[in-house]
Amino acid sequence: MTQQQLSGYAPTPPAARMENHGSRMVKIAMQSGQDVFARTGSMVAYEGFVQYEPNPPAVRQMASQWLTGEGAPLMKCSGDGLLFLADYGADVVCINLNDEALSVNGTNILAFDAHLQWGVQRVKGMAKFAGQGLFNVGISGTGWVALTSRGTPVVVDCGRGEDETFVDPDALVAWSTNLKMKGRSSFKASSLIGRGSGEAYQLAFSGQGFVVVQPSEDSTDRLRARG
Repeated sequence: MTQQQLSGYAPTPPAARMENHGSRMVKIAMQSGQDVFARTGSMVAYEGFVQYEPNPPAVRQMASQWLTGEGAPLMKCSGDGLLFLADYGADVVCINLNDEALSVNGTNILAFDAHLQWGVQRVKGMAKFAGQGLFNVGISGTGWVALTSRGTPVVVDCGRGEDETFVDPDALVAWSTNLKMKGRSSFKASSLIGRGSGEAYQLAFSGQGFVVVQPSEDSTDRLRARG
């Protein structure tokens, strides 16, 4: 085996603050004073000098609202170098926010710039359809966010036409918060035939923005609490 055989897997020079290395890893160009919040345990490698602070004060302040029962799920990363993160081989999507806001399923957060504003939010309009409330993490400002997806996601631009975009809530990863959202019930007795509930309810999105949807409908990984 020669080094040349492995050269195709070597990291390329950074072209952005956060970018993909392959489809299942994010590479972050770390600089002093530009800290990152990352999912605890997601570091797989780093170059240079990078420090980690589990359960930082900013996360402890939110921990009481983070309803997964897993304690403080984020660590603060700081320093200079290249940081590589992954989450059990899940696909990774990097998004650059430009004075924008994003609502993200908390279990799909891999990393985001620490200077961004964030907090746990309840998604309104879900309880009467699902019998449960849906809690997401709202992230806003200008900076980078890295999300995970169980399989290659589809990113739907809702501003391309007048039609609404309908999404199964259990496959929803994230969406632009300026989108209009409403629930829709389509339950019929015949929908009980086949897998699951027959897509008895969906979320409808419209307006200018995008929705990230993963090819998975595992509702057990949701930030949920009884309504």
